[in-house]
Amino acid sequence: MLRRTAAVSFAAVEGFLDRLVCVLGAMVFAQAPEFFQQYLQRLGGHLDQARSQFASFEAAARAAGKPMAQFVADMLANPEPGIAKLGSAMREASEQVDSLTAAHAALVGASVWSRPFAFLGHLDVGIARGTAAMFKPAVPTTLEGAVYAAVGVALAFGIWHVCIRLPARRFLAAPRVPVRA
Repeated sequence: MLRRTAAVSFAAVEGFLDRLVCVLGAMVFAQAPEFFQQYLQRLGGHLDQARSQFASFEAAARAAGKPMAQFVADMLANPEPGIAKLGSAMREASEQVDSLTAAHAALVGASVWSRPFAFLGHLDVGIARGTAAMFKPAVPTTLEGAVYAAVGVALAFGIWHVCIRLPARRFLAAPRVPVRA
């Protein structure tokens, strides 16, 4: 009796749940382009700051009359610990500019389908955390937002259907085992 009541109840709300899962999937996945955009803005700010810092190091190298690579090598080889540490900071600044430039170019040049892979391939965890902390959801009105929403509907509905709906139907429709006296 309980199983029958549960089956009737599930059948009554099943259509609503199907639609709810699809809408939630669309809403969640449609936020991906907005997150990428906000991440890209933060990444660009980090890149601008790194370039500015590196430009001051390049100006110091020019003032010393040396190419940047030689200037950094001389700083690193200096026996004075503070100057050697400055050489290390210069090398790290150069590496950071290169890394951020590659990440920015990869994201800007990525297609709708390749953007998640470009994002993951060049992920800066600190920038992603900062983006997530300040993330503001938005209603996407672009083709990219529609594509991600459609993918979200398909994935959410597929997961709902395979992991919840079908097992629930099988359980609720399971034949009764006669009790032997």
